[in-house]
Amino acid sequence: MGREDYVANLGTWLRRLFGSKEEEPAWAPTVPQEPPAGSGPEMDAEDSNDFALAMYAQLCQMPGNVFFSPFSIRTALGMTYAGARGETAAQMSKALRFATADETLHSGFSRIIQRLNAGGGGRYEIAVANALWAQDGPVLQAGFLDLIARCYGGALHLVDFVGAADAARTTINHWVEDRTRQKIRDIVPPGGVDAETRLVLVNAIYFKGKWVLQFRKAATRDEPFYVEGGGEVLTPLMHQLEENSYLQANGYQAVDLAYVGGDLSMLVLLPDQKEGLRDLEQALSVQTLNDCVARMNVRPIELFLPRFKMIWGTVDMCTCLKALGMTLAFDRSQADLSGINGRQAPSQEALFISRVLHKAFVEVNEEGTEAAAATAINMTLGMAVSLSNRVPVFRADHPFLVAVRDRKSGTILFLGRVADPTREN
Repeated sequence: MGREDYVANLGTWLRRLFGSKEEEPAWAPTVPQEPPAGSGPEMDAEDSNDFALAMYAQLCQMPGNVFFSPFSIRTALGMTYAGARGETAAQMSKALRFATADETLHSGFSRIIQRLNAGGGGRYEIAVANALWAQDGPVLQAGFLDLIARCYGGALHLVDFVGAADAARTTINHWVEDRTRQKIRDIVPPGGVDAETRLVLVNAIYFKGKWVLQFRKAATRDEPFYVEGGGEVLTPLMHQLEENSYLQANGYQAVDLAYVGGDLSMLVLLPDQKEGLRDLEQALSVQTLNDCVARMNVRPIELFLPRFKMIWGTVDMCTCLKALGMTLAFDRSQADLSGINGRQAPSQEALFISRVLHKAFVEVNEEGTEAAAATAINMTLGMAVSLSNRVPVFRADHPFLVAVRDRKSGTILFLGRVADPTREN
């Protein structure tokens, strides 16, 4: 068999195995294949959260509300890392806090994606979906495609960036909309892909859970919320007096609100001072969060929490990732992503990352929380305080931090800052 016949046959086989340009059936969660027995545990939560806080340290320099999914970003970049080589891979590994370079890393992602997608036996909704959108033509490396399908459940879809970039953009956006219950729209904005785009890797995550202890709507009142800088806004402040996991620490209070099923929760960190958020942000670390959770006690709490909804993004995360030391992957002349398409710079067909687009949605109300996020990677050519018997009051009427966590592993799925609950962006 000649080389041309081999390439043609391989392309046909990959199209059949991983998908084509034909429209997909209705929404369904991504289901990676079960990793081989003994292939290792889930991805390390400590490393994942270290990345989450490193990204937040960059993003919190922006004014106003912040809300993103570090899990989504790291998963999408994990797929990209599978095709990185040399110093490009080394930089990505350090920036993303990957402790290993072998397949145990990817099987770790596979295990947590499978467990999350199981949704706690129907007690809450969560779905993680991944996909590759490639230019119809040159075949990608079979080993790369196999790993993405097997560990991330990522199907290959062929589109025409060269001749119909906007149609390809629309197709990608519709896929993300379907997998986030229409919460994330236009993840790829106009002009986000063009004729030079060769591959877009996409991760979408959707979550909807009800509080174990729901707030009574009749108890919600419009109350002042004191924004940074001395102003105030009126916002619906939910109220309950229930037993929750609580901590009064040095400079802040924390409460951990469980969702039905007990697997997931929302951790809220509230600075003692109305203007204390920036100091709290600077003190954030994995150890701080671990100590906070470990020192919590279940006790009656009078809790006031604003009802809020926000859509954050689309934000290009390239600047943040470069600040973490991941620079070569964005360099047209030096990026080595040859494990994806077999081409390395200075080849004109070598890939580099041109954009890492991210958008997130969250709504918190009396019943629970709904959150979603998506990440698209565009590749182009070339100490505790003792508690008294008094019921503590947790009144979140000034800027605070929130983290939706997977309690089983401790992994942060969503992270953000509520600076003004009346603003939806």
